[in-house]
Amino acid sequence: MFSVKTVFEAEVLLKERFAKKSKCETVSLADAAGRTLFEDLASREDVPAFRRSTVDGYALRAEDTFGCSEAIPAVLRLAGEVKMGQGAKVSVSRGFCVYVPTGGQLPEGADSMVMLEFAEDFKDGTIAVSKPAAPGNHIVFRGDEVAKGDIIFRRGHRVVPKDIGSLAAMGFACLSVFSRPRVAIISTGDELVPAETETLSVGQIRDVNGPLLSAAVAASGGETIRLGIIADDEALLKSAVSDAVAASDIVLISGGSSVGIKDLTQKLLSEQGELLFHGLALKPGKPTLAADLRGKPVFGLLGHPLAAYFIYWLFVRPLIYRMMDSEPRFRTVSAKCAVNIPSNHGREECVPVRLEGEKAVPLIGKSGLITTLAGADGYLRIPRDTEGVKQGEPVSVFLFSEEV
Repeated sequence: MFSVKTVFEAEVLLKERFAKKSKCETVSLADAAGRTLFEDLASREDVPAFRRSTVDGYALRAEDTFGCSEAIPAVLRLAGEVKMGQGAKVSVSRGFCVYVPTGGQLPEGADSMVMLEFAEDFKDGTIAVSKPAAPGNHIVFRGDEVAKGDIIFRRGHRVVPKDIGSLAAMGFACLSVFSRPRVAIISTGDELVPAETETLSVGQIRDVNGPLLSAAVAASGGETIRLGIIADDEALLKSAVSDAVAASDIVLISGGSSVGIKDLTQKLLSEQGELLFHGLALKPGKPTLAADLRGKPVFGLLGHPLAAYFIYWLFVRPLIYRMMDSEPRFRTVSAKCAVNIPSNHGREECVPVRLEGEKAVPLIGKSGLITTLAGADGYLRIPRDTEGVKQGEPVSVFLFSEEV
């Protein structure tokens, strides 16, 4: 008999029950992409650390160019040049200029840069400038990007590749990050064989949920512990679950959550821990169960891939993020429903959709069809006790995306 909770009730229960955070570890900057910061990051220095030019040209005093033109250029004496990777060894006084390459340090006394295109070298030690320059022209000032002590990223920030360049510029060689939450995955069923099995016997099916959930965990920032396929045997499943709880932070048991003679998951979890719920007011995924074993969340997921993935996305993924003191983003885009979608099940319904321009095209299929999930860009959430969605009605599409 199912004891059904709404999606909201299950979300609140899991969030309140499981608040344990992962430990801290140190990784090199090169290995930091995809990791979550354990502490706030503050800049240790000004970036840039000196005034530098953004163009190839001449550093000068802007006032020396006021009123100049192509017909009446300002003629300045060349005092020297700045070499890349070296500090400026000359200064600029009234009536003088200094050549500076892009990225080079601005000499003392200069307050502006003139591009080469607006200057002519007379080859006699003088430079003619044909365009007036304003103070600050083509200059990046010290600390313009980041000032020393500024918070760059907060604890819980997921480092993405585009962050790495900024951190390298500030001299970070390593970062303190949360250890990856460990998620143990058990696939159950006498009918299952490994995905790499070449030839299937009658009645056999390849394990889809094991690889599917492993990939999902990795994309969410977790670490997978694959415990393989367990037959529908109580002693074997009991041993596997015990090992999983000892070795991981979260346990996912795929299959065995429906009511039936061989469905052992509910019985086992009820005996070994506290059953939090068995049944959700959700389609797909009604028979889902969750338990607390030794302070760790254990989920019994349906064997059907679409249903298993939705439960992962809605409930397991947020737990992984929260263990790293972060919150997952559920990114949405606006679209119009391509067809009528009836829905009157007394349950919230998640409908996978494919985006075609401004339209959301529902991919109506059974929860066991993995191709339905593979073709989906995201999903619609239809509230319980509604009549569904009408063709042309504006909808929010929740994207299957780990982008942050």
